[in-house]
Amino acid sequence: MTQVSERLVRLLNMVPYFQAHPQISHEEAAAELGVTRKQLLADLNQLWMCGLPGGGPGDLIDLDFDGDNIEVIFSAGMDRALRLTSPEATGILVALRALLDVPGMVDPEAARSAIAKIESAAGSTLAVDDPTPAESASAAAVRAATRTGKALSLEYHSASHDAVSTRIVDPIRVVLVGDNSYLEAWCRAAEGVRLFRFDRIVSAQVLDEPSNPPEPAVAAEPDTSLFDADPALPSATLLIDRSASWMFDYYPLRVVRELPGGAFEAAMTYASDAWMSRFVLGFGSAVRVLEPAALAARVRESAAAALHAYEDG
Repeated sequence: MTQVSERLVRLLNMVPYFQAHPQISHEEAAAELGVTRKQLLADLNQLWMCGLPGGGPGDLIDLDFDGDNIEVIFSAGMDRALRLTSPEATGILVALRALLDVPGMVDPEAARSAIAKIESAAGSTLAVDDPTPAESASAAAVRAATRTGKALSLEYHSASHDAVSTRIVDPIRVVLVGDNSYLEAWCRAAEGVRLFRFDRIVSAQVLDEPSNPPEPAVAAEPDTSLFDADPALPSATLLIDRSASWMFDYYPLRVVRELPGGAFEAAMTYASDAWMSRFVLGFGSAVRVLEPAALAARVRESAAAALHAYEDG
């Protein structure tokens, strides 16, 4: 659908929407309609120019939105929202059911309610018995904290460390990578953005304090490039010297944080310890493994063995 078509559909649905939500604020309306406040005001001004033939007083749509709230004074007969066609309804139902299968992406009860309403409006021929599992307590807590802007305490199982740790995090957003949901959040202990896979969150508790991630972390687009190959791959945390910063242009590295002096802490996924060990050794002292400890030990042992062989030769 083109931008013009999208706007036309939005305009045709706005009057019945505001009639169903009297005295709604500009901010609430913009958020629910998926537009900016500037675009909302532009749409409202456009509606003022629409109405019945004649174009005189009493013919055009009349809205009151000078204050903080929006109210329909005269609808010009535009009292009913557009109805979904059968293909449109089917597409939405398929999408909603797919979202229900991914933990944490939507409120299950709200999605089921929407499915029931669409099936009822579209007819029983579109209804499909498709039960979905109940949402876990941890997934519900993560969604609630993200929605309400609260900090979280997580018990999280790290696949690369094979250990459970407690993290205090400031949620940023929920993202979908492949078939898995991740919480993107600022980890206070690591002082950097981390992705927490939903099915590895052992437990989650919403804290009675606001989520306060750094503004640059919130403004940045979610960086999921490290997971494009396989989200299940282990990840290494590397210390990269300033002299090797060119690596970011050639290897799938994600900056965790920049350190004083120009060095970087970065993350990189890998398929095997043997390959990653050779990769790190190839950069000499410019790259050092911080985590996992087993990989760091393997790199040190390989470096010591190479040095010993050189001295013996």
